[in-house]
Amino acid sequence: MAAPTRHRLIRAALTGLIGLIAAVFCFAVVGWVGSSIPRNAEWQETGHDVEIMVETNGVHTALVLPLIAPEKDWRTDFPAGDLRAPLRPYTHISISWGERAVFLDTPRWRDISPVTILRATTGSSSLLHVAHYVRPAPGNDIRPLRLTSTEYRRLVTAIEQSIAPTSPHDHYPGYDSYDVFYDAVGTYWIGRTCNQWTSDMLAAAGVKVGRWTPFSGGVMKWIAPAPAGISSTLIQNARERASPERLGQ
Repeated sequence: MAAPTRHRLIRAALTGLIGLIAAVFCFAVVGWVGSSIPRNAEWQETGHDVEIMVETNGVHTALVLPLIAPEKDWRTDFPAGDLRAPLRPYTHISISWGERAVFLDTPRWRDISPVTILRATTGSSSLLHVAHYVRPAPGNDIRPLRLTSTEYRRLVTAIEQSIAPTSPHDHYPGYDSYDVFYDAVGTYWIGRTCNQWTSDMLAAAGVKVGRWTPFSGGVMKWIAPAPAGISSTLIQNARERASPERLGQ
């Protein structure tokens, strides 16, 4: 009896493994297809009022915004006093949304646990990750996007709706001296990932992005890299800065 039982267990394990691989493959295919279906399909980048950036580390995306603009002063929501290094001459903030335990308890991907993965997949609470930057320079992983004043105000309104309504906003230490986490609105699950949040914010502004973007590539493929030799305020500032101060998420 022992041998047949062992064989059944092996077959069950193999069947489960094949099923898991098939599910991951299907999720990847559906995610890529969903990210190729555009929202705001008629939109074109014609704005020159506000220059933002969309950044990625290959897995996670974020929106990089001017710290102070006529349409919004982010210091009222995310003051530098919440940071461990509050006195640097910050010019931009990077805002992203994600699962609470992944943000707070998983400083490295190898630290993630099966329980955290299951919770994030099925539904859990969220946080905003806010990093403060000094004159970030555009590149392939941090791409500039020009918006009109109206589009940027729509983007601001959408982001504000993701901030938990506490005053002052509850916050938690970040990974480094110039980033911090804040309580957020919304449930993180497999259907609404950090990258979906990014594309939802851009879509609310009216920008052309994918309909369902669970992966970072599904967001970034809609944002063109800065062309070589572009005359950009961000690039001009980057040439003047003494040292980069951009957190790698």
